[in-house]
Amino acid sequence: MDQKIHILGFAGSLRKQSYNKAILAAAVETVLDDASLEVFDLEGIPPFNQDLELQPPDEVKDFKARIRAADAILIATPEYNYSIPGVLKNAIDWASRPYGDNAFDGKPVAVMGASVGTLGTARAQYDLRRSFVFLNMLPVNQPEVMVSFAQDKVDGNGRVTDENTRRKIKELLKSLVAWARRTKLAEQMETKKLAA
Repeated sequence: MDQKIHILGFAGSLRKQSYNKAILAAAVETVLDDASLEVFDLEGIPPFNQDLELQPPDEVKDFKARIRAADAILIATPEYNYSIPGVLKNAIDWASRPYGDNAFDGKPVAVMGASVGTLGTARAQYDLRRSFVFLNMLPVNQPEVMVSFAQDKVDGNGRVTDENTRRKIKELLKSLVAWARRTKLAEQMETKKLAA
């Protein structure tokens, strides 16, 4: 069997009872046997300061190292004011700087999100996808996981209880793993071609 695909997941929320942390936990519970999912908490990453980008804080160094070690990225984003939260944007800025040292470069990525509203973070996800273009990430296009009315789908313990939501998360993971495998295969073929 092929080597397991290692996924790094993080949520763009610091709230302890975050619905986006809950859907990330559901992803951990439903991850396929041919993959592993490590969750990184963005708490502790300081506000981005370009004066420090050449000597970033230890939390940032750790974050970038984990991104580089991963075969794929899974992001769970809330939606604030029609866009992604500052916590997530801040982490992306740190991990992609300084120019020429973008830890996200060429990484397969999937995005999902949960909100108490009807659109389930659709606008935030589309906004985040614009950043993927500049970051040179390789996004999974389908399925889209936009969890609306999350308060009815997550219990008081932070567990996703809605089976349809859990199924969609599992489908997204399956697509991400398949995409990461295709990407790795393409990289290996390119390496062989250059070596020949």
